[in-house]
Amino acid sequence: MKFRRNSAATSGARAHNTRSVSYSTSPLLASKTPPWRSRFLVALVGLAFAGLLARAAYIQVIGEEFFQRQGEARYAHTVELPASRGRINDRSGQVLASSVAVPSIWAFPKEVDSDPAKRRELAKILGISQQQLEKQLDPATRFVFLRRQADDDTAARIKALNLKGVFQDREYKRQYPEGEAAAHVVGFTNLEEKGQEGIELAFQKDLQGRDGSRAVVRDRLGRVVEDMGERVPPANGRDIDLSIDAKVQFFAYQRVRDAVAEHKAKAGSVVVLDVQTGEVLALANFPSYNPGERKNLSGEQLRNRALTDVFEPGSTMKPLVMALALETGRVTPQTPIDTAPGRMTVTGSVITDAHPHGVLTAAEVIQKSSNVGITKLALQMQAREMHEMFTAIGLGQRPQINFPGTVTGKLRPYKSWRPIEQATMSYGYGLSASLLQLARAYTVFARDGEVIPISMMHQTAKEPVHGIRVFSEKTAAQVREMLQMAAGPGGTAPQAMVSGYSVGGKSGTAHKQEGKSYAGHKYRSWFVGIAPISKPRIVVAVMVDEPSNGVYYGGAVAGPVFSQVVAQSLRLLGVPPDLEVKPQIVASGKLQAVEESF
Repeated sequence: MKFRRNSAATSGARAHNTRSVSYSTSPLLASKTPPWRSRFLVALVGLAFAGLLARAAYIQVIGEEFFQRQGEARYAHTVELPASRGRINDRSGQVLASSVAVPSIWAFPKEVDSDPAKRRELAKILGISQQQLEKQLDPATRFVFLRRQADDDTAARIKALNLKGVFQDREYKRQYPEGEAAAHVVGFTNLEEKGQEGIELAFQKDLQGRDGSRAVVRDRLGRVVEDMGERVPPANGRDIDLSIDAKVQFFAYQRVRDAVAEHKAKAGSVVVLDVQTGEVLALANFPSYNPGERKNLSGEQLRNRALTDVFEPGSTMKPLVMALALETGRVTPQTPIDTAPGRMTVTGSVITDAHPHGVLTAAEVIQKSSNVGITKLALQMQAREMHEMFTAIGLGQRPQINFPGTVTGKLRPYKSWRPIEQATMSYGYGLSASLLQLARAYTVFARDGEVIPISMMHQTAKEPVHGIRVFSEKTAAQVREMLQMAAGPGGTAPQAMVSGYSVGGKSGTAHKQEGKSYAGHKYRSWFVGIAPISKPRIVVAVMVDEPSNGVYYGGAVAGPVFSQVVAQSLRLLGVPPDLEVKPQIVASGKLQAVEESF
């Protein structure tokens, strides 16, 4: 009881003390707060809320489009849907170039598995060193292609590694089934399938089509997890149908390749024209290249010599000058022309024949390829006449075909010609042309005096094309007979004869020009002809550059190529033989040729 009383007394004392404290008399609590301080605090809070409101308004109203783009950029992507490039076909629909889907290997360097063993194996599969791989996988790089347009085996081996951060997509790769044979016609594309040469370049807009697209959501590893919006389908490129016959092209390429090897020549070309339609059936060059494998290519391989190289056409000009002499009534095929003693002087320059022939008929001037004979005819003409004829057959003008690299050649204005220049032009010096120009010029004989337009595109119309008349039908027929004599026994190119078919043409040989003079032991050899002579269907022009195996005359070097290409081409075109096959014609390669003047 005593304890309880003491506790109660203590509690009463504490209560008394608490009640005795006067808070109103405390100096700290009695001081008044300045009004500006509370207002300042309220203003700060208000400004903070105003700033937040302004920022929200800017993000959601004023800058909404920008921030929406920034947000979408972190998850939304537009995936390009590449269009399939159009095919390039020959006249019968055989594919010369097409696109196929192939795997491409790419990576996000920061995400690639750092396992050294897997990286070594990846470098081994890619065929590169470990150091090269590590350089490609530099973490500072966001995206890198490890191998574009890889083969399926490489892609399968990389996929089997299951390497984190390495992915595969499908791209289109161009394939060229005819390889080297049609390379200079078709051309090639780069990795983005943009045309770089040939038809691929000439018809880039038609072939490429239009890419499509689709919007997708990607995760942080680049994987597509969802489609967004509408898909825009790609529009594939248009197919191009060429006039080229793949079989004729392949055979022409083989024959000129073999001739270059046989005669240890620098290069060679063949052009085959269909004289009914003006279509280019073959345009072959050697050296060539594989359009699908273009490592370490040289300019020698890439040059489309039949179009880009111009040369002095030599004796192939003689039939054209003879046609002008016939057309103007200066001579007939039987007109005698005295070429003795096998040389003549024109303004101080000597023009010679390989051998003195004495008196020749006009027809024999072409058969024996007499420089003296054709010069005497040319000097009877006005320079303007020859120039107008050369211009009419397309010399000095760019061929009107949709193909890159075509050249004009050289034909100077006639007012500047001196007599010696007019003389040398009659047998092919002092002017220049490409092999394609020369082949087209000879359509004037195959088409009864008309020179026709030529085309690299397949012509669906069955009717023959119409050209520009240069000579009469009679003149053209007379020159065809002369060309047949030149390509037969007693002519400069009996090696051009074909078993079962009548042919005619003119060989040419010329010294190559080096600087301002001519090389003494460097030649170009060619042959341009028509078959069959009885009813012409094709013109074939052959050029072999710098034969160096002891034989260099056009009849001996280019004539056999002409014979082989004509025989194969006419059979492929279904042209029936117009001659009875005779043993002596089959053995025509053994006939002695007349040595050509050049």
